[in-house]
Amino acid sequence: MVSGLVDFHCHLDLYPDFPALVRRCDEAGVFTLTVTTTPKAWSRNHALAGETRHVRAALGLHPQLVADRAHEVGLWEELLPQTRYVGEVGLDAGPRYYPSFDTQKQVFEHVLKRCAASGDKVLTIHSVRSAKTVLDMIERHMPPSRGSAVLHWFTGSVAEARRAVDLGCYFSVNAAMLEGEKQRALVATLPIERLLTETDGPFTKIDRRPTSPLDVGAAVWGLAGLRAVSEATMAQQVRSNLKTLLERNT
Repeated sequence: MVSGLVDFHCHLDLYPDFPALVRRCDEAGVFTLTVTTTPKAWSRNHALAGETRHVRAALGLHPQLVADRAHEVGLWEELLPQTRYVGEVGLDAGPRYYPSFDTQKQVFEHVLKRCAASGDKVLTIHSVRSAKTVLDMIERHMPPSRGSAVLHWFTGSVAEARRAVDLGCYFSVNAAMLEGEKQRALVATLPIERLLTETDGPFTKIDRRPTSPLDVGAAVWGLAGLRAVSEATMAQQVRSNLKTLLERNT
C-alpha cells in the first residue's frame, strides 16, 4: 500500500508518461513534490499538479544547469508568487560543475533572499560537495522564521548534519541513501522528527528500472529498519513531519 506515503523530491516531467504518472500518483494517494530544473518547465508541472489533491510542483533552477541558465533567474523570480514550493535549487561543487560554482552561489543567494522576503516558502535543496557553503548561505539569508529548508539526498558530514538540524533544516531520504554504511550511519544520527522520504526518480532505480513515487515505500522500509520501528510507524512519522513542516511560517 502506498496511500499516505510521501515523495518529497522527484522529477515527474522527466518520465515519458509525465501526465499519466501525475494522475497515478494522485490516485494512489502519494503526497508528491515534483521538482523542476528550470523555471521554463514549471508552468506545465504546475498546471498538471493543480488538477490533483496529492501532487504539487516546485519552481526550480538546478545548480547543474546554472552555467547555461543563470539568465532564467528573472523568470524564476517572476513566477515565485504563484507557488509555495521551490526546487530543485542549491549548489553542486562536483568536478563537472565546479567551474560555475561562483555563479551558482550568486543564483542561490538570490533564491534564498527572495524566498526569505516571501516568508513562507518550502525549499528542496541540492548540496553535492557543498554542504558547508549551503548551510552558511541558509544561515545568512533564510533563517527558519523566514522559510523552510529540506536538504535533498544530503551527503555532508555528521557535524554538518548537526548544524543543519540546529538551523531548522529537514532531510529527505531515498532508498539509495541507505545502501552504504557511511550514509546509513549519517541518516541514523538525524532526528526522526526531521525526516521526509523521497525517490529522486527517475535518477534512482529499483529492480533495474527507474523509481517513481509509487516506489517510495522502499525508503520507508529502509528507515523503519534503521530506526527499529514498524513501517506503519515510520510512514505515520513522515506524514506528521510533513504536516509540521507545512504549518511553519503560515
